[in-house]
Formats: sequence, C-alpha cells, structure tokens
Amino acid sequence: QPAWTSHLDGTDRHVDLRIFSLMDTTGTTTVPVGLTRVAPAGSMIVNSSRGGGGRDTWIVYR
Repeated sequence: QPAWTSHLDGTDRHVDLRIFSLMDTTGTTTVPVGLTRVAPAGSMIVNSSRGGGGRDTWIVYR
C-alpha cells in the first residue's frame, strides 16, 4: 500500500498497518488505535533496522 509522504520527500512508500483487537470471555473488540510502519524509499521491506520507521496512524472512530 502506498503512503502519502509528499511533506517529507515526495516518494511513495510501502507500509504495514497493524490494528489491535482485545478478547475476553464475552467476545472480541477492535480498538480504534493502529501502528503504521513504513519502508524506506525504493524498498518493499518494512523494517526499522533497514531504514524504515513509524508514522502517525489516523483512525476515524464513531
């Protein structure tokens, strides 16, 4: 998936988006939080040790 980074360097990036769910005895709930990790420019590997990093994750929750 592309990431909008024009405010940084104008290149598309591949991302991993992680969502979080909580489970208890009554069921599961997906919580309105997320973690986005971004690959370095020109790479498909999303890994902070290879020059990637994290970005803000915006979630619209109603």
